[in-house]
Amino acid sequence: MILPIVAYGDPVLRKVGTDIDKEYPGLSTLIDNMWETMYHAHGVGLAAPQIGLSIRIFMVDAMPFADDEDLTAQEQIQLKDFKRVFINAKILEETGKEWAFNEGCLSIPDVREDVVRKDTIKIRFLDENFKSHEETYNGLLARVIQHEYDHIEGILFTDKLSSLKKRLIKSRLANISKGKINVDYRMRFPDLKKAR
Repeated sequence: MILPIVAYGDPVLRKVGTDIDKEYPGLSTLIDNMWETMYHAHGVGLAAPQIGLSIRIFMVDAMPFADDEDLTAQEQIQLKDFKRVFINAKILEETGKEWAFNEGCLSIPDVREDVVRKDTIKIRFLDENFKSHEETYNGLLARVIQHEYDHIEGILFTDKLSSLKKRLIKSRLANISKGKINVDYRMRFPDLKKAR
């Protein structure tokens, strides 16, 4: 089932997600619905807060990046075959050089900006079968994971922009939160009257 994606301005996007266990109600259906929602919106990642749930689960399918001609053949293969569910993830360290890359977000449509992140991460997480993993990722894969991980920490990519960039996109963000945006996927906009 395709779920509506929560738009910028909804308080759920600012909450730190809580850990879940394998008894979480309807977990396998939730995971299936999240994949379907992400693919319908042409995303490469989706986190539970983006569908209104303040829990620590996100997923990544990096295949759309595999066609990038600037990547090595090995990087292309790594991205093409990377499809993962991350439950109760914890980034243990971020290392390497910082690099900028143009990021966007399904919850913040039509806003793309360069974000600086470290190029290597070490992360501990459970997969959808609750098997534990501790892995190191770098490059584009690390970046996509960092972006989705930020969601379960209540952080958006716009938080990482300079104050000047934030001022420049302020009215666009306000329009998104008011539903003044055209997208080709379902969205849920915050009830701004209730928030006051």
